[in-house]
Amino acid sequence: MSDRKPPRGGIVGAALACAAAWAAPVWALDVTLPPETAQYRPSELPGYRLVLQHCMICHAAQYVQRQPPTLPRSYWEATVKKMKASFGAPFPEEDIPAMVDYLVKTYGAERASETAPARPAAP
Repeated sequence: MSDRKPPRGGIVGAALACAAAWAAPVWALDVTLPPETAQYRPSELPGYRLVLQHCMICHAAQYVQRQPPTLPRSYWEATVKKMKASFGAPFPEEDIPAMVDYLVKTYGAERASETAPARPAAP
């Protein structure tokens, strides 16, 4: 048997490094984000105000604007219900139909067709 003791420099060094890192002062990082530029499309539909009130709490209008324009009412209804049930969005159940109506008619499959520019008459 050997009377040699195992080297302790590695263990002691690691312990000192951890203690020094833990004791080092910590400064807060100051981050300034640009102002929000995306807006929900204004509408006379009652759901417009409800969407502004309830949806912008958690995410920007860009979230809705990036959805495919062919999404049906069933998708928007399921999404709004998921926000309430799964993520705890704080809006009353009775607001869901109006919110869905606004979303599907403004961003989804039921939106009014956008008028194409008129073609000039052939000579």
